[in-house]
Parts: sequence; structure tokens; C-alpha cells
Amino acid sequence: MSYFAWRPYVPVAKRRQQAAQKLAKMKKQGRTVAPVVIEGRTIAKSFWGKSWCDNLERYSDYENRLPRGRTYVRNSSVLDLQIAKGEVAALVSGSELYTIKITIAPVAAPRWKAICKDCSSGIDSLVELLQGRLSKGVMDRVCREGDGLFPAPKDIKLSCSCPDWADMCKHVAAVLYGVGARLDQQPELLFRLRDVDEKDLIAGADTDLSLTNGRVENGKVLADDDVAALFGLDMVPATAIEAPDSRVRPKSSKVTKPSKASSAGKAGKAAKSAKSAKGMTAANAAKRIAAAARKSAQAKAAKPSRKGATSQASAGRGKTASRNRDHTL
Repeated sequence: MSYFAWRPYVPVAKRRQQAAQKLAKMKKQGRTVAPVVIEGRTIAKSFWGKSWCDNLERYSDYENRLPRGRTYVRNSSVLDLQIAKGEVAALVSGSELYTIKITIAPVAAPRWKAICKDCSSGIDSLVELLQGRLSKGVMDRVCREGDGLFPAPKDIKLSCSCPDWADMCKHVAAVLYGVGARLDQQPELLFRLRDVDEKDLIAGADTDLSLTNGRVENGKVLADDDVAALFGLDMVPATAIEAPDSRVRPKSSKVTKPSKASSAGKAGKAAKSAKSAKGMTAANAAKRIAAAARKSAQAKAAKPSRKGATSQASAGRGKTASRNRDHTL
């Protein structure tokens, strides 16, 4: 078959099967692939993805080839899509596996500065920028034809390894739509592709909030009386607050130390008691024990027994009773 002859038609089901087999083979070989997967018929859903696709469809240079590209990208024919600075590389499954390379010129510096200047007051944060939560004026400025962020046909160079003679073949169109689908997930890739820094769009908004030379304009500061009237407070004048006298020093608490004489007296008593304890012999100790025993025995002997005392008391009561009877008789 000649190189310029038409290839036989491959049904969609068979093309998907071939694409899945080729994708599994590339993964098995250790190649990192990023296929484009479309759920349903909607290719792009976010602001950046839809704006990219709308930009493609506004140019008549591409209108004849774009419908076939939409079919291919919906059928998961884009097996790998890599976006880098100024370049898009992809693999598309058709009758064979085709290699696509798309080169996009960077945004000119004056054009980018004009975009940043026009959008600086309408973008609050990088998150809002990447999520596409922008005002209508900012959206229109970014998507404006001719001097916006999206490329024109003159900025794009297309290349495909398929035998189609046209620059915009269905495989290239599928890749271009795949870029729009990828921007739904990674909108920052658009700025990388156009070789600009998305943070520049927010830098101007931050400078508007800074103070000029650190000075405050007259009439912007409330007086003390106005603050008191505003909040209903009784404010004490600054002159009524006396500063503490630095000459007054707090009294330091002194710790009394024992005198040398009392310390010497206590030491002498302790020494005497130690000497007396050393001078006591075993014989002296025995004598003291014997004397204590004798004293204890004498004390016991001096005390009358309980029974004897009881009998004496009863005998005394008997004598008293007999005397009383005699007086009565």
C-alpha cells in the first residue's frame, strides 16, 4: 500500500481495544504515560479547559478537522499527553500508533505585561485564578482574541507521523482537545505552555494595598475624643497616668545569720556531752542499774497490799457501828 493511500477503516470498539493493549505494553516497558480519559461527551468543564476549546473553534483554519478530533479524544485514543514549556507531545492510537508534536510560541513580554496590568485589580488570589473564579471583565481580557493568553493559529506549529497531508489532521485535533481536558485537572499547565508565571497576575493586586512611604493621610485617623464617642468609653488622658519613679527601689528582705558567740556556745555544749558519754565505764553503768533496782523494791514494799487495806477499812467500819449502838442503848 502506498504511503499516501487511505488506510482501512478501524471500528471504534477495535480501536479502543488496540489502544488499551498498546497502553499496557508501554506501561510494562516502564514508560510513564498520561492518557486523556473523557467521561461522557463533555470534553472540558472548567473555565480554562472550555476557554481553550472555544479558542480552537473560533478560527476557520481548524473548523474542518476539529469534529474528527473530538471523536478521537472521546474514544480514549490519546494514549499519552505531555505538556511542557512551549511544547505538547502526544501518542494517538489510530490505524497505527502515531506521534504528535505541537509547538506553541511564548507570549510576548509587552503583551503579558498588558494582561497583568489589566487584570491586577480583579484577581484576589492564586487559588481563585487557577479555579477560574474570575470576574467577567478578567475572563474577557484573558480570552480576548489577538492579545489574550490563548494562542492564535500563527503561534502554533503542528506535526504528526500519520500519512495525512494536512497539518491539522484528526490526530492533532484530538491532541488539541486533549489539552483542554487536561487543563480541567491542571490549569497551571496553560501558563507553563505559554512560558509565563501565573503569579504575575496577582503581584499588582498586592502592591495596591501597601502604604506610601509609611505615612497616613490626614483625616484618616480618629482623635481620642472621636474614639471615645464612637465606642461610648470614658478614656483617661495620657497626662493623668504617672510614670513610676525609677529612684524608688523595693526593700530587699535580709536574711539574719546566727552570731559567732551563739555558734561557739552550742559547739562547747556538744563537746561536753560527748566527753561525758565517753567517760562512762561499764562499772559505773552496772552500779546505776543496781541502785535503780533497789529503789524499785523499796517502793513496792512501802505500798500496802490491796487486800490488807480492804480488811483494815472494814474493821474500822465495824468499830464505828458498835459505838453508835452503845450510845443508843
